[in-house]
Amino acid sequence: MLEVSSARAGYGAINVLWDVSLDIAAGEVTTIVGPNGAGKTTLLRAIMGLVPLERGQITFDGAPLAGVPTWDMAQRGIAMVPEGRMIFRDMSIEENLMLGAFAKTRRAGAKSQLEEVYALFPLLKERRALPAGTLSGGQAQMLALGRGLMSSPQLMLIDEPSLGLAPVMVQEVFAILDRVKAAGRTIVLVEQNTNMALRLADQVYLMQGGKVTFAARAKDVNVDELHDMYFAR
Repeated sequence: MLEVSSARAGYGAINVLWDVSLDIAAGEVTTIVGPNGAGKTTLLRAIMGLVPLERGQITFDGAPLAGVPTWDMAQRGIAMVPEGRMIFRDMSIEENLMLGAFAKTRRAGAKSQLEEVYALFPLLKERRALPAGTLSGGQAQMLALGRGLMSSPQLMLIDEPSLGLAPVMVQEVFAILDRVKAAGRTIVLVEQNTNMALRLADQVYLMQGGKVTFAARAKDVNVDELHDMYFAR
């Protein structure tokens, strides 16, 4: 579904990604793990067009994404749930969700999609009229995930969903991600919690220093060996 081929990208004179290549299969969860500064978030931003490619190619369903504006990605079936949630705190919970269906091709089905999101996150429905700033960290992550689902994406890019959450909320967020996967969504998940990520994943990539240094099917990965590579032991 998504193919990244020899991608190089960065910020001005600072290059971050060095010839990164990976394949994302439809209907699977692909997890990207690695230490801070490995280039994981930059890779997601490059896919979304937030960071321009210096070299290489990114294709989605066979069509190149180079030059496609970020605001057109939702219309093409790609949604990103960014690190740090980035919700609009002064807007209501429902208003935040409806922003996820801004693409013209998604607006007609927004109401039915909203009910699907509320079925997945009943707490959001209960509090839909309240400002998003009243939510806890875990609840705000649910809102960010729900907003991403509002465009009914074929591909979801999810960046560090467990960041800063209490262990009980991490468990709840990953249970929701498991339900999203079961519904047939294709997910690229960047996550520091390797144990939780591996339980959910079908494919695993390890990034270090802006490069992919390891790739394997999740069922074949030994967590201890992955951690040895992760921490360069």
